This record gives sequence, structure tokens and C-alpha cells, in this order.
Amino acid sequence: MHARWTVSLAALAAVTLVLAGCASVPSGPAPSAGQAATLARQGNPAGAAQMYEALANESHGAQRNGFALQAAEAYLTARRPDGAASALDLLSPPLSADETLDRSLVEARIASQRGQAAHAWQLIQTVVAPQQAEPASRYWRLRQQVAFAAGQPAAGVEAEVHLERWLPNAAEVQQSRVALLNDLRNASERGVRLQPGTEQRPVIRGWLELAPLAAEVTRNPTVATAGLTTWLEDHPGHPAAEVVRSELLGEQPQPLAAQAHIALLLPLTGPAGPLAASVRDGFLTAYYQTPVQQRPLVRVYDTGEESVTDEIGAAAQSGADIIVGPLTRQAVAVAAADRMQRPPLLALNFLPDGEQAPPLFFQFALSPVEEARLVARRVLSDGHHLGVAIVPAGDWGSRVLAAFDQELQGGGGTMLATTMIDTSEADYSDELKQVLGIDQSRARLERVESLLGTHLEFVPRRRQDIQFIFSPAPTASIERQLQPQLRFYYAGGIPTYATSGAFEPDPRANVDLDGLMFPDTPWMLGSPLAEAVRSAASQAWPVGGPRTGDLFAFGFDAYRIAAALRENRAPSSLDLNGLTGQLTLDPDGHIHRQLVWARLHGGEVTELPGAPGG
Repeated sequence: MHARWTVSLAALAAVTLVLAGCASVPSGPAPSAGQAATLARQGNPAGAAQMYEALANESHGAQRNGFALQAAEAYLTARRPDGAASALDLLSPPLSADETLDRSLVEARIASQRGQAAHAWQLIQTVVAPQQAEPASRYWRLRQQVAFAAGQPAAGVEAEVHLERWLPNAAEVQQSRVALLNDLRNASERGVRLQPGTEQRPVIRGWLELAPLAAEVTRNPTVATAGLTTWLEDHPGHPAAEVVRSELLGEQPQPLAAQAHIALLLPLTGPAGPLAASVRDGFLTAYYQTPVQQRPLVRVYDTGEESVTDEIGAAAQSGADIIVGPLTRQAVAVAAADRMQRPPLLALNFLPDGEQAPPLFFQFALSPVEEARLVARRVLSDGHHLGVAIVPAGDWGSRVLAAFDQELQGGGGTMLATTMIDTSEADYSDELKQVLGIDQSRARLERVESLLGTHLEFVPRRRQDIQFIFSPAPTASIERQLQPQLRFYYAGGIPTYATSGAFEPDPRANVDLDGLMFPDTPWMLGSPLAEAVRSAASQAWPVGGPRTGDLFAFGFDAYRIAAALRENRAPSSLDLNGLTGQLTLDPDGHIHRQLVWARLHGGEVTELPGAPGG
């Protein structure tokens, strides 16, 4: 079944299944994990718990701990907290970080099931929030439940806002919001003090104000409708808006298959999931900044578990009028090779140089190769034609160097020397002495000393014809190691250029990069649009929010490009002021980014005048 979701979804009913049982472990063959899992599936969690407990008693080390934790989980499913506590006593130290987290969550659940809500809340607050999707979603979901049980509704809403960051698709987000609405309605009906007036965070305050209105719907739907309408007017863009319309006002969206929409294809599950989630968050931030009456329907298709061609086909069959994605270079190549009939497609990466794109196939990427060409043009426009390059070893460095060298030679420049550094090492002495010609200076000294038969005082010199240094790096930490060593080898006064990855907005850390010039995005260097988006994101996610790095900005711009392409399926031009640069479209369907040029001085950024092409 395709994994996909929609921004405008029919509400999903929140169903809580409580599996309880009292059956004991059946007599017969020796216990096994397979038998325990079968008992759990058959609705006998107590029997499964006893079998896991028996397995734990027969095991040692990590295996014993795994069975003990499974036994505790099964006892809690059977609502037998004392059994769960006994299972925890079987844990054998030392515990791994994952085992420690699982034990802490089980302890909080035990307290909750025993009716010790305040103690459960105290326990859950001592747990450090995980940073991986599966344990993080378990942690925040439990924290939400415990907070409401302990009479802490604002904390419960805060936990749900955190939880949404880790949910894989909008169907689960919608279901989570429905569950939160039910928690708030129940809290209001129990007379819990909600106190929205004391809450400074607008999203949380909006949820708290919604609670009594949701409770009123069950008592007097006609009267409540006016209050809900006012709430929607007072909270434009609030994440609960869709739930209010579908759950409380009874509005029914059009069936999914019948609606035109923007399809967003991202690998939300799998190794690229965290990167894809940042792109999605930026994309949806741009979506929610669009006036409500102008918003198209958006559905996200997860390419992490389904094939790219299958998801493109599903999107086309479901009525997508433009497809955004896929994200990875390999997936983009697969999409380009498939000649099925489909709507226009905005790929979120570039095809390899020279590879022909099919019709209505647009390409947008945060490409270090494209940046390298921008740097070469800047070097030439600054009047430099002879230089050296120091790049990280590997595919990234090879591609960046090739693009830079090609653009430099095309403009009449020459690479005097190049070297590749192993970025896993901290000392680049040998590579720098070679590329700067210091080894040649030493060799000349040794020849003179041999001829004269005496030792001479010597100060090594680098070659004097170097007009520039190109030192791209995918991360600022690499550049911070490299630049001080360049100064040590008498190259500190040579104009040095890098790509955007060399910069992070941290004045204290950037002191060692004094004089470095680089192109970067308005999102990183600042612009009115960037400040407006950051403000909107902080209001939408008041308790942390998404990772708002370059990929967030990339997703934001991808939505705006898609919206423009949707209005004009075969545009001859495009000119957008974006977070990742000034965006233009060439005749081959490539989106180009004109970046902002900057120089570091004393750790601070100084904007430079623009250069041709970027």
C-alpha cells in the first residue's frame, strides 16, 4: 500500500485499543520469542508477558534485557503494572542507552497505571528526549498522555507539538491532532484549569482556547458553531484548523482521488528520512504562508519504502497536476529514465552533466558543483587568473574541483596546482607544502648547500605566482582546520575563496576564517524574506520546531517554484526572490540560484558586491 498523506485530509478517528487478558502461558513446548509474539497478536498480552519473562530468566546480557523489557511492555498492555515492575527487576546491568530509555518510559507508564499521575509526570520529566524518530515519537506521545493525566494541559499540548516533528506522514499528524483535541475536550469536561490567558506561545494558547469549545459541541452543537467560527478567524493558519473543520464543524473534504494537487515525493523513511523531513517542513511552511483561498491541495508520497516510479504513477493517477521530487540523485535519475505519461515534475536534485531530461522535467538543487562554477566566475571577475585548489578527497571534492577548473579555464584562468586533503586527519602539512611550492624551495636549498658544502640559514618561501586559493569544504569545521595552516605556510595574504558549506553563523568559531570569501544563501546571511519566514516558523512551532537549516530553506523555495510552475506548466522564464538565492529558470529546465557574496572579518560577515552570474 502506498505511504502518502495530504495536508487537507478527512479526519481520522482516534481509536484506543486496550488489550487485556488473564490467560497464563499454555503448557507444551519450551517458550520462544515467536510463541510470545503470537500470543500478543492473538490478544493474550499477559500470556506473552509470562513467556517473555521466562525467556529472560533463561538468558544473559543484552538478550536477557531485551526479553525483560518486552515482558514489561506486554504486562502494561495487559494493564498489570505490578507484573511490569517485576519484569524490570530482571534487567541486568550495565544497560545500553536504548535500554535505559526503555526502562525509564516503562517506569513512567507503571506509575501512570497505578494511578500515580504526579509521580509519572515527575519521572517523565527526567528523561532526555531522544533524537531518533521511533523512540522520540514514543517518548513525546507518552509525555503527552502523562501530562494530561497529571492536570498539565499546556505541557500536554507542548508534547504533541514536539511529537508532530517525528511523525512520518500527515495522516499520522492528523490523527495525533484529533487525539489532542479529545484530550483537551476531556480535560475541559473534567474541570481542569486550562488558563490560556497566561500562555505566551500562540499555537499552545490556541489549542487551550479550543478545549471548552470542543466540549460545548457535544452539549450544544448549534451554539458552539459560532464560537468555532470566531476561533478560526482569530487563529489563521493554526495547526488545529483542519481538525476544527472536519471534527467539530463536520466539513467533508472532496475524495482524495478526485482532487488536483501538488504531489511531494520524499524518502521520509530510511536513511535519508531526517534530511527529507527538513525539506518537507520548509515546503509546508511556504504552503501555510500562502493565503487560505490560494492554497492547493498537497499530498506527500513516501519514496523511502515504495519505488520512485510507482509513486510517480500513483501521484499521476490521483490527479497531481505537478510533482515535486524525488530528492536523491539516484532517484532523480530513475525518474528521468521513466517515460510514463505524467504531469510536470520538479526534481529536487540535478541529473548528471550531459544526461538528457525528458519534457516538462525541471531541476532544482543545492548543488556544490553549481556553487563551484559561481566561485570560478567570481575569481575571474576579481581579476585573478592563476591559482591553486585544496579540496577534500573523495567524490564531493572531485566533482567540485572539476566544475571549478572547467569554468576557470573557460574564462582564461589556469590552475597552477591542486591537492586533495584527507579530512579525517587534522594535519595537512604535506599537501599544503606541495601545492604552495614550499617543497620546491626546500629542494633548492638542499642543492645549494650540497654545492657549497655548508649549512645555510633558511626561511622557506611559497611560490610567488599564486593569485588565489580555492578551498571549498562541505562543512565549516574542515575550513577552520585548513585556514590557520595556510597562514602558517605564508599563504594568509592570498585571496581565498570557498563554497557556502565553509560558513556557519557563529562569530566566535569563524575568527580563524578571517578574509575568507564565499557565496551563500539569503537564508544564512539574512534578508527581509528570511526574517519573515523565521518569525512565522517560530510562531508555528513555538517549542522547538523543525530543523531550519539549508534544506528547510530549500523546501520553502521548492514549494514556491512548484506553485509558479503549476500556474504556467511550460514557462519560458522564472524570477523568484527565494531563501536559497535569486531563482531563475534556463531553457533546459534548470533552476539557477544567484547567491549573496560575503567575506569574514573578525568572525563577522561583510556582504560583498555581486559578481557576474552569482
